[in-house]
Amino acid sequence: MSIDELEAQVKKLSMRSTTAKMNLHDLSEELPTDWEKIPDVAAETFQVFRELAEARKALKAARKTAA
Repeated sequence: MSIDELEAQVKKLSMRSTTAKMNLHDLSEELPTDWEKIPDVAAETFQVFRELAEARKALKAARKTAA
């Protein structure tokens, strides 16, 4: 994957992570309503942030290799 593609992926995942974070935040503010959704929303948020961390690591490695 090229550096440009990795940058685009990081940008996309960054936007997704912001949305996931806000969904988790909104859910927490509405507690105890919809408390059953906590595992699903938390798992989705965790996965997005995991993917973002991996993409950032790959981008950093690609930039280092290109330098």
